[in-house]
Amino acid sequence: MQKLLSLVILFSVYCHAQNPYPEDYFRNPLDVTLVLSGTFGELRSNHFHSGLDIKTQRREGLKVYAAAEGYISRIKISHYGYGKALYITHPNGYTTVYAHLQKFSPTIEAYVKKLQYEKESFEIEVFPNSDELILTKGDVIAYSGNTGGSGGPHLHFEIRDNEERPINPMLFGLDIKDTTAPDIKNVYAYPINEDSHVNNSNERQKLRLIRLDNGDYTVENLKAFGKIGFGVEANDRQDLASNNNGVSNIQALFNGNMKFEIDFKRFSFDETRHLNRLIDYEHYKTKKKRIQKLFVEPNNPLSMYKNLDNDGYLTINDSTASVYKICVKDFKNNNSWITINIEGNKSQDIEQKDKFSSDFFIYANKTNELVDKTIEVHFPQNTFYDDFFIDFRVQNDTLTLHDDTVPVKNNFSISYDISNYGPEDSDKLFIARLVGYRKQYTIYSPTYRKDNILTTSTKTLGTYALVSDNIAPTIKPINVSEGKWISNYRYLKIQIDDKESGISNYRATINGKWILMEYDYKTKLLQYDFNDKVSTETKNNFKLIVTDNVGNSTTFETMFYRK
Repeated sequence: MQKLLSLVILFSVYCHAQNPYPEDYFRNPLDVTLVLSGTFGELRSNHFHSGLDIKTQRREGLKVYAAAEGYISRIKISHYGYGKALYITHPNGYTTVYAHLQKFSPTIEAYVKKLQYEKESFEIEVFPNSDELILTKGDVIAYSGNTGGSGGPHLHFEIRDNEERPINPMLFGLDIKDTTAPDIKNVYAYPINEDSHVNNSNERQKLRLIRLDNGDYTVENLKAFGKIGFGVEANDRQDLASNNNGVSNIQALFNGNMKFEIDFKRFSFDETRHLNRLIDYEHYKTKKKRIQKLFVEPNNPLSMYKNLDNDGYLTINDSTASVYKICVKDFKNNNSWITINIEGNKSQDIEQKDKFSSDFFIYANKTNELVDKTIEVHFPQNTFYDDFFIDFRVQNDTLTLHDDTVPVKNNFSISYDISNYGPEDSDKLFIARLVGYRKQYTIYSPTYRKDNILTTSTKTLGTYALVSDNIAPTIKPINVSEGKWISNYRYLKIQIDDKESGISNYRATINGKWILMEYDYKTKLLQYDFNDKVSTETKNNFKLIVTDNVGNSTTFETMFYRK
């Protein structure tokens, strides 16, 4: 009991370091109780979540307020990603970010639309001067929405420092009700080299969790030898939401000494993709579960690690008894503990890990080239974290490039020589990644042509092929048709789609004048707001041209009336 008390006191010292951030400077960006669907630092696909996802009561149109005085320093509108987003720079050096917005406040909306019409583009990025769009704390700047890559109505809110590093907004006093300890899903043990083993195996071992009466966990005693590490799968849940969110801090002790800590309080965008080095990437790609490794492998530059001893690795000797403890915490310091008793036992009968081998070997710290017939793959130096044997095969125009269970740090290129195709056929070719159980679905990979060479740049291993797209995009009018009166409609709505290479661009005019049509790729909907008053004529000729990624285009024209 005394030993456990000492451990709790030690962890409390680590957890209650002085907060260097101002806790009363920023206000809640919404006028509703803060309930989260996503926490800061949460593990996402290829990145850490850089802000708080604040629930908006399952609806759009809530007023969004400036969290503090400052000026709008950046406005970005894109079809994907953050959708409609505002950035406010504050006198104390921090920047707040508001994303997935439905629309801006009238002054900002007018400022943006003027630029969109000048550039004839829905997608826009602008950096206003410090004296153009000045704000006071609590000004309405926008309305919440679901634009860009949002999976449902919410406000994505960030606070960044003067080096553009995202910081957990909860450090600034934004309060979320949370009295619930993190939930431990699974724990794993990892033999690190050929001489080490866990429970007579050289492969990763899932340990059977046992929940104790006090809510903490232990596991069945394990036998191990040599260099080993551990990993944990865990989430957090706030009191007012059922979402499985990310945790805030994980620490580990070995025989009472700190071995490892990761603290999700701040990171840089330059390092965010290295999340794939933190997690067991192969397990995630095959099982869709993220195990956070409690040891730091080579070529892992993440800045969130602290208090490391031997990079978190353990050395287990024969005929020893050891105790390993894991503490998983949320931001409010609710915590869950796992106690693992380890018996050092060197075994002679070890089940060895299966190893893949091929004729092609990748050196992570060198440039690597793979060539077969008309296909060439170029891996720049430091594309990968580790050396490995790669599965490289070519059959006709299909390239098998290992599988997506190996994390990739940087872009590599795939090139096809299409000299054997005729001009009419080659103009419609693109490089696609094949997905699905039988590789029956194609995903367009941005393809560039120089002479007879098609090239794509990607960060994903897998199966690729040349695909031909001879089908033009489709255009389906929703509320307009030839000769129709549409005076009662505020919006002109058109649905567009392309089944093969995907939509590249579109252009719409009324009576020959360009109009701003907002595009939502999730619903495939284009819509124009008649309040823009591009035309005040009664008779209106509408024209829309939609082009896909290989140049196929479809034109839709109609005449409508409006008072």
